[in-house]
Amino acid sequence: MSAPSDPAPNSSDYVSDVAAFRQDFRQYLRRLDCADAWRSAAFPSAEEGLAHDATVMARLHADNWIRYGWPEVVGGLGGTEIHRAVLYEELGQAMLPIPAQAWTLEVMAPATLKFAPHLAGEYLPNYLNGSEWWGQGFSEPDSGSDLASLRTRATEDGDGFVVNGQKIWTSQGGTAKRLCVLVRTGTPESRHRGLSMLLIDTDAPGLTVRPIALASGRRELAEVFFDDVRVPANRLVGEVGGGWAVTMFLMQYERGMYGYAALNKVLMELGRLRQYMVDRAVGQAARERFARVYVDVITAQARAATTVRKLAAGEAVGPESSIDKLLCSEAERAVNDLILDVARDHMMVNAAGAEAAELDTARAEWWYSRAATIMGGTAEVQRGIIADHILGLPKERRAS
Repeated sequence: MSAPSDPAPNSSDYVSDVAAFRQDFRQYLRRLDCADAWRSAAFPSAEEGLAHDATVMARLHADNWIRYGWPEVVGGLGGTEIHRAVLYEELGQAMLPIPAQAWTLEVMAPATLKFAPHLAGEYLPNYLNGSEWWGQGFSEPDSGSDLASLRTRATEDGDGFVVNGQKIWTSQGGTAKRLCVLVRTGTPESRHRGLSMLLIDTDAPGLTVRPIALASGRRELAEVFFDDVRVPANRLVGEVGGGWAVTMFLMQYERGMYGYAALNKVLMELGRLRQYMVDRAVGQAARERFARVYVDVITAQARAATTVRKLAAGEAVGPESSIDKLLCSEAERAVNDLILDVARDHMMVNAAGAEAAELDTARAEWWYSRAATIMGGTAEVQRGIIADHILGLPKERRAS
């Protein structure tokens, strides 16, 4: 990315006038000198893709645009979740991929701001400018959606904690600078009441990160091992035993802001597919399927927009966030399935040069979408939450 040019004004005007923010950011993207390179960027590995996206974050930060929607304590310029949602919308409209670091930023930054403002002020400015990013250390080999059964233990020892255990399926874990780790500080029987959240550096002595190669060959996830890892007491996010409250707050953003950004990404992919279909004059059946998938995506987006507005207003989002998660994950899978089926002959070829990287990226997106209805809470779990806490349906009878 080249040096900053045509930056957003550092003023309060955009904070109070979201429409002006949208209009001027749209014009900025039209004039951006690196837009074409950004739009067509493709890389053969997850690590190279993240390195490229970090330069995108740095450019948007240097030009001030990505700083809106975040408070000044983390290097922001004010505003709310609405500003961030508009930024994602306009990137999608301009057919520009959202930087991958934005996904994890949306999940972990709000919780850090609320429960550990001292850590937010120290570290989130570097997250916002793309010079570091974090991973979310929740899942364990024997604990997927049932977070209350986590076994990675943090023992209080002097002025800090000693952590032992293992995490798995950590997104961006192989390149993350820090990890938000949910650990057990109470007894196993204490379930969710005995959990705490710690922010742990990945270069801490005793911490080992092993990237996981997916079916695509890309190392987008990692497993993490903790062997007597010492963590200072000031790295506690929230209170000892208060990790579940942090997690529930974080989930609102994982299913709201993350989901909204992801839906704008798949809308961008649908835009690319539409042009592909027009160029190749695909048949009526494919066009009708495209229309059905498009309706599913914008339906999910409209539902997620309601959650974004609640978050921006400071309202708590309860179990209804499971609706966002369910609709978003199913739409993401449907879009990637449609892309594969429509462009199957093209995606299966062996190409060279730039086209090889582009096709490899498209195939990797399809492989990764297989986990959309599993990661962050399975679709079955989300349906259970909706049935129990929203619809008030009778409890399922289990066989004796």
